[in-house]
Amino acid sequence: MTIDPQDILNSILSSLEKIDYIKPKEIPNIDLYMDQVTTFMEEHLQASKRYPEDKILTKTMINNYAKNHLLPAPEKKKYSKEHMLLLIYIYYYKGILSIGDIQSLLEPLTDRYFHTKEALNMQAIYEEVFSLEKSQVEKMKADVIESYRIASETFADAPEEEQQFLHIFSFICLLSFDVYVKKQVIEKLIDVLPKREAGKKHKEYT
Repeated sequence: MTIDPQDILNSILSSLEKIDYIKPKEIPNIDLYMDQVTTFMEEHLQASKRYPEDKILTKTMINNYAKNHLLPAPEKKKYSKEHMLLLIYIYYYKGILSIGDIQSLLEPLTDRYFHTKEALNMQAIYEEVFSLEKSQVEKMKADVIESYRIASETFADAPEEEQQFLHIFSFICLLSFDVYVKKQVIEKLIDVLPKREAGKKHKEYT
C-alpha cells in the first residue's frame, strides 16, 4: 500500500483546523449526575478520539480523579459547572502529564478559585486561557508544515522505494522531539509551583 505523505499532511492540517474547545455557555448551568457528565463529555469531545471505541471519560476515571484530589468531591452526587471545567483540563493534560503533575497544577487553581463569587473565578480563567487557542492553532500549522518540509528533504540518497517511509519517520521524529522538549519545560514549570502544606487553606498561597 502506497502512503502519500502529502495526503497525511493535508489530513493533519485539516484536523488542526477543526480543533475547538468546549465553551462555558455549552455547559449546563445546573449540576449534573455522573451519567450526565460522561454523556456530555462524550458528545462534546468525540472529535478528539483516535478510535471510535475510545472512551473520553468513564465513571471509574472520574472517581479516581476525586480520590487523587484532582477534582473536588461532588455535592450530593452532583457535579457543578466548575467540576466540568476541571474535567476538561484533566482530559487534555492526562495524555502528557502524570497524575501527580496534574494535581500540582490544578490544586492551586481549585484552592483559590473553585466556588468563589469573585470576578476572577474558574470560568473566567478557563475563558481566558482557551481564548488563545485559535492563534496557537495557526502557529502550530506553520510549525507542522515546516517540519514536513524538513523531513521531506532527508535521506536523499536512500533507494526511492524506501524514501517514503523514511520521510514519514523523520517527520514523526521532528514532531516527537518538539513534544518531548515542551513536556520537559512543562514539568520544570510545575516543579516551581507553590505546594500546599497539610492543613493550609487557599489564602496562604503566595
